[in-house]
Amino acid sequence: MIEQLPLTIEETRESLRAKKFSCRELVDAYLDRIEKIDSTLNSFITIEKENARDHADACDEHIARAGYPEDKPLFGIPFAVKDAICTEGIRSTASAKILDNYIPPFDATVIAKLKSAGGIILGKNNCDAFGHGASNENSQYGPVLNPWNTKMVAGGSSGGSAAAVSANFCAFSIAEDTGGSIRQPAAFCGLAGLRPSYGRNSRYGIMPMASSLDTVGPLARTVQDVALLMEVMAGKDKLDGTTVEDEVPAYSTHISKLSKKLRVGLPQEYFTGELEEEIKNIIEKAIEDIKNLGVQVSEVSLPHTKFAVPVYYIIVPAEDSSNLGRMDGIRYGVRAQTDNLFDTYAESRAQGFPTEVKRRIMIGTFSLSSGYYDAYYAHAQKVRTLIRQDFDKVFETVDLLLTPTTPAPAFPLGSKTQDPIAMYLADVFVSPAALAGLPALSVSAGFTKVGLPVGLQIIGPRLNELEVLQLGYAYEQINKWFLKQPSL
Repeated sequence: MIEQLPLTIEETRESLRAKKFSCRELVDAYLDRIEKIDSTLNSFITIEKENARDHADACDEHIARAGYPEDKPLFGIPFAVKDAICTEGIRSTASAKILDNYIPPFDATVIAKLKSAGGIILGKNNCDAFGHGASNENSQYGPVLNPWNTKMVAGGSSGGSAAAVSANFCAFSIAEDTGGSIRQPAAFCGLAGLRPSYGRNSRYGIMPMASSLDTVGPLARTVQDVALLMEVMAGKDKLDGTTVEDEVPAYSTHISKLSKKLRVGLPQEYFTGELEEEIKNIIEKAIEDIKNLGVQVSEVSLPHTKFAVPVYYIIVPAEDSSNLGRMDGIRYGVRAQTDNLFDTYAESRAQGFPTEVKRRIMIGTFSLSSGYYDAYYAHAQKVRTLIRQDFDKVFETVDLLLTPTTPAPAFPLGSKTQDPIAMYLADVFVSPAALAGLPALSVSAGFTKVGLPVGLQIIGPRLNELEVLQLGYAYEQINKWFLKQPSL
């Protein structure tokens, strides 16, 4: 019997190594907690009880026979996966009815690596359908609620992954970040969440949203856990031509070696009127804490930041429109019964896609259409280049950037569903780094007066996840907000 579930991967590894509990006891404890509480949060779509227990039993047999395997850093560690990521033999719906019964015959590359490292999949997390949303209210399996206040959203699109980790239903979850879908839920749920550089982790087996922005990364309770998971996940993949050849650093080994000469910039565009006063005060306190680490902090400017959200919501729907053209209702999920093939396609898509997905398909198709391509999509790509150049210029004078992750804490369920523009603006501080393909980490920076988590974002140059994680780790050790848990 496990009296208290461990909070971090390292705590779990130490307990399994010391035989304080077995892998089977750990899996059962997580499954029991999910069964008792998740009916309130709705963070899981599919739960793999029997498979998880079978894998746990196999891990226990190995430990009894040969001891805990130090070459498998996640051996016996239960985790969850966003439902827009393919998992062999496990239903993967992307939270859309058009894939309601889809069971992939293969694992995404990152999932195969995690399983090879000994991880045990507990189930698949709810999300905004195909990653389309900033609140996890666009799932056709119901919204995900925030563990810190169930009247609030958990964030999107990876809200189910964030809620599951925050509620201690699993040790970590693997999610996808196109324009903030890891970092914003991490901020809303009090977690560490990393969007890696574009090309650092394989996208093979990730259901595509916007192929030129999609990345896959971890949500965990601590930056230390994120660093360990990146060591396992990152690297060149022959199945994904966008992955880079660069060697993967030993993130977890070097995470505590923060440079005393580190230069950090504060982009003035992120501290404007869009930022709620209480959030600003919390972030300013975090900046003071970081200054006390001996880090040099100065103000910088990213002048094209104001165009990031408009650019994002032209490029992403355009690529959405192209990627989702393969969803026809013929092979999986909803299939309308009609008299002809065209109506079958049309009605199946009408029933199998939620409103936000349809909205993005229509916007994207329009912006790619003859006569509008140059005015919208091509022009947006040019402005995207200017945004990237802003970052390149700033990183000539500083090593990292510090910003709020979001302009406000988690907002009430249903408060923005009738105003798509207000919903899109929730991504105002996370979309620029995504457009530039940069690594960005959200780490818990404290709580509002009503107890809602607030996130601090650290952005680095492309492929410099190590320094991003080092600063996040150093800050995390000051206040240890990760020790605080929601009352469920």
